Amino acid sequence: MKGKRKMIGWMVGLIVFVVLAISGGIGWSFLSKEHKEERSLPLNAVDFSRLTDGTYVGEYAGGMYNWRTNSVQVTVSSGEVTKIEPILGVVDQGNGSTKKLYDRVIAAQTLQVDTISGATLTANAYLQAVENALLQAQY
Repeated sequence: MKGKRKMIGWMVGLIVFVVLAISGGIGWSFLSKEHKEERSLPLNAVDFSRLTDGTYVGEYAGGMYNWRTNSVQVTVSSGEVTKIEPILGVVDQGNGSTKKLYDRVIAAQTLQVDTISGATLTANAYLQAVENALLQAQY
């Protein structure tokens, strides 16, 4: 009787392991697709030397579950980006990293800036919203 219980215990354990492994594999597949999408954001469509003054709103609805959906308001003055304000979906981890990201864009007048360490995919999504705003500003 004890041997039979032990065998049933091993079988249940094996079934649980297989179910968890399959679930993990499916989850990893979905996550890797999302990471591939975020890594493929080009962020090179804006010519910063051809910006028209004004205030523009840009949005990005990225990721399978729209985890990185965000919108920003970008101000262009004297042909340069002077202000980037988050409107929706931008999360700062309390260390000012998102503001620093936007400050880098303003200082360099390009989207080709260092991203947030440990949050590259999210930073690229934030920059994509800025790019979408600036595409409206090009002449």
